[in-house]
Amino acid sequence: MTKPRISSIGAAESSASTETALATRDRPVWGGLARPFAAGFFLTLGALTAIVLGLAISSLSTVLIYIAIALFVALALDPLVRFLVRRGIKRAWGIVVTFAALAAVIAGMLWIVLPPVVRQVEQFVRDVPSIVDDILRSEAVLWLESTFGDSLSDVFDEIQSFVTNPSNIAAIGGGLLQVGVNVVTAISGGIIVLVLSLYFLASLPKMKNALVRLSPARSRETVAEMTRQITESVGGYLAGMVVLAAMNAIFAFILLTILGVPFAALLAVLAFAITLIPLVGSVLFWVGATVVTFLTDPTAPVTAIVFAGVYLVYMQIEAYLLTPRVMNRTVAVPGSLVVIGALVGGTLLGLLGALVAIPVTASILLIVNQIIIPRQDAKKRGV
Repeated sequence: MTKPRISSIGAAESSASTETALATRDRPVWGGLARPFAAGFFLTLGALTAIVLGLAISSLSTVLIYIAIALFVALALDPLVRFLVRRGIKRAWGIVVTFAALAAVIAGMLWIVLPPVVRQVEQFVRDVPSIVDDILRSEAVLWLESTFGDSLSDVFDEIQSFVTNPSNIAAIGGGLLQVGVNVVTAISGGIIVLVLSLYFLASLPKMKNALVRLSPARSRETVAEMTRQITESVGGYLAGMVVLAAMNAIFAFILLTILGVPFAALLAVLAFAITLIPLVGSVLFWVGATVVTFLTDPTAPVTAIVFAGVYLVYMQIEAYLLTPRVMNRTVAVPGSLVVIGALVGGTLLGLLGALVAIPVTASILLIVNQIIIPRQDAKKRGV
């Protein structure tokens, strides 16, 4: 006689617990905090924690940039190491040979390029007043002065007095002490990047295996294949960009030397740095070098016109002949995404950001094309 009663009591308790759970689930989040003071305290504590983490990341920005550069250098050198491994050389010796070749190339470039660049920088600083004076005495400036009156002439006089003052030129660069500090910082940063890239290159297979093992077991094969494709694509892209930038710098140096333009070595170094920026780097250097060529001798613009025409022809050869051959193993990225990625990366991290934005974009496109789109197609087919 008591069993139905117990059953009814249990059903009532179960119904009451279900209603309580539904009420708790439907209750707003803030309803779980009985006191507003506690809610404000926890919110403030979370905000302070986020601010502290942001400040910590900001203070470590230089270290993170070094790590990112070293990782991309390792990815750029990895194709050469794998090429040596396929020829029967052990990976350890392949890394040694690769870094020895890299050190020899860097030392040779510094030995060849650094002395003339230093001399030409000194010459440029000395020649700035005379260059400005030649520009102010050119026919175009004289026409502007005669057209717009004495106010424009006063502006030109102020510019000339500012440029001809050596103390102002030193102040623009932050002073000799600041320049020395920047040089020491760049050298130490370069050494740190080389050491980190050596460690990354030696442990790159282990890093990829660890990344694969962190993924679920059912998708490890896909993750391994995607990791291989992304690393090969990024490495090939970075190596190809360095090769194209070096070819660009060599061509610019030869052309400027033939035309008798001063500061040819300095402009070649700038060409190597600027043309690392994909798609727009060559255009930026073309415009800048043409302006510099014209400013070195405003009375004879033929040299600037010849440089602009010949370099424009080289840009077409590079775009339609050299780039497809060098970049044949990388993932193709639409031109609009190249420009957007270069702008975003350059805004965030400068030249480094513009350089690495394209392989990052290519990696995202690879993931979208080979993982996300096939899954969406499978859902559409009802698989």
